[in-house]
Amino acid sequence: MAESMRGLKRTHRCTEVCDASLGDEVTVMGWVQKRRNLGGMIFIDLRDRTGILQIVFDENDCGAEYFAKAGTLRSEFVIAVVGTVEKRGGAVNPNLKTGEIEIRARQLRILSESETPPFPIEDGITTREELRLKYRYLDLRRPELQRNMMLRSRVAQLSRQFMAREGFIEIETPMLGKSTPEGARDYLVPSRIHPGTFYALPQSPQLFKQLLMVSGYDRYFQIVRCFRDEDLRADRQPDFTQMDMELSFVDEEDVMDVNERLLHYLFKEILDVEVGLPIRRMPWKEAMNRFGSDKPDLRFGIELHDLSDLVKDSGFGVFRNAVAAGGSVRAICVPGEGHMPRKQIDALTDMAKGIGAKGLSYIAVGCGENGANKCSFAKFVQPEEMDGILREMDARDGDLILIAADKNTVVFNVLGSLRLEMGRRLGLMKKDDFQFVWVTEFPQFEWSEEENRFVAMHHPFTMPMEEDLDKLESDPGSVRARAYDIVLNGNEIGGGSVRIHQDDIQERMFRALGFTDERAHEQFGFLLEAFKYGVPPHAGLAYGMDRLVMLMAGADTIRDVIAFPKAKDASDLMTDAPSPVEPKQLDELHIDVRRDEAKKH
Repeated sequence: MAESMRGLKRTHRCTEVCDASLGDEVTVMGWVQKRRNLGGMIFIDLRDRTGILQIVFDENDCGAEYFAKAGTLRSEFVIAVVGTVEKRGGAVNPNLKTGEIEIRARQLRILSESETPPFPIEDGITTREELRLKYRYLDLRRPELQRNMMLRSRVAQLSRQFMAREGFIEIETPMLGKSTPEGARDYLVPSRIHPGTFYALPQSPQLFKQLLMVSGYDRYFQIVRCFRDEDLRADRQPDFTQMDMELSFVDEEDVMDVNERLLHYLFKEILDVEVGLPIRRMPWKEAMNRFGSDKPDLRFGIELHDLSDLVKDSGFGVFRNAVAAGGSVRAICVPGEGHMPRKQIDALTDMAKGIGAKGLSYIAVGCGENGANKCSFAKFVQPEEMDGILREMDARDGDLILIAADKNTVVFNVLGSLRLEMGRRLGLMKKDDFQFVWVTEFPQFEWSEEENRFVAMHHPFTMPMEEDLDKLESDPGSVRARAYDIVLNGNEIGGGSVRIHQDDIQERMFRALGFTDERAHEQFGFLLEAFKYGVPPHAGLAYGMDRLVMLMAGADTIRDVIAFPKAKDASDLMTDAPSPVEPKQLDELHIDVRRDEAKKH
């Protein structure tokens, strides 16, 4: 039966007990990790969020009543222990912070009993993630996740301290706002008071932070929850956290400078890692050409090479036709993998097809009979063409060359993904090797096949590069944006831009995106109206805080650094959300649910 804490006060957390406490009487509380009964003595590993502490129950010290009670303890019982700090009588445990000391118990109270948990409360478990998410409150007891949560808290605390020293003002922006569906889908909230109308949960505080610049708060900062109803991916969350900032009277260099110093401070204080400053810069076009990605992983090489000029007249129609159609032929060279079994090469081909390629060509350099090359297209190319490819790739015997030929978007996606896959297989992606890069000069627009129009690659409030302004109407596809992403180990951890602060350019931008003047004013009229009253030049950036903490923690997924994450299908397995609501609630909101559709879910 559970007992109360009456009369007891915890004096120490588990790992706060140390050599300095030897001989002191202390009161500790926590969860039973393990019990070992050696007959005349019972050993308990007591756990709290700081770590493990060994408790010794000796009947001669604690008496028969407490000794008998200690014999009933099981894993995850919550207990309070009063005892004396001593040097360990047996073997020390060098793996524990408290490995040389123990508590010789005098009193024991069982504050709460526990059923056997559905999985072990320890690191390194192989339990299915679905089960861990269903019992997330138990999963969060595991030391690994507790370390992640504490690291996340430290990132938030230190960021606030740094930004305050830099003159930033922390201001909260609304959770209920206007739907502006340019980008990801909004989560909508029906209004009871205004029937038939809806608020939207913020995808970001973008418009409000720009309005704060109009209001004269020249350095704004906020750690804020955001919401996007996006198509499902393994590492996305419908609700996530941004570390958001906006600055007035600045340009790109000012924003980059304060953020480089912020990152240097966080990594030094938390991980004792020196981030070299300034962080390197790389234009978007260079990143795509070299790495097939606008978030390049710089921890390893295996860069893309453009073979288009070499093979534009090739006898191999796949190469020749791709170049003739305005696409390209590009390749990566994977060192030492030329002897890869054909079955594995076929699996890489299937992977490429899954990304959108029609196929994948390869050369296993010097891996055929008598040291010849094994090549999937050998009978279609002349020896001089093959020699040119090998020279361009700087290939050596035993290397594997993978070649994609298609339109550029497909080629970049395929080779960028294959590059990462081979980097993983070769063990080239060390979690403690932190490689930062700023990716700059993004395209202002990208073409949407679905909508048959240009859409903003970042958002409609990003300033085009001034030398490209005259192309907004005539050649929007070639306009570059004053946008910048901070990338770490192949992950975009933050993105930002210089904003448009002139109302005429903002209106031109809307027109380039296919907005009529009426639609632009309907959706963003409050911003355009504000721009009539004196707008400072401004720029900003927002971090995906979950992703940043994931990389700092060395975790494999953002779900391991979020206290209560959603599953891969955006559901909450613990609370069973989303779920139906009472008809009365729907009536109050003037909402009628199509029951046939609801049943499908």
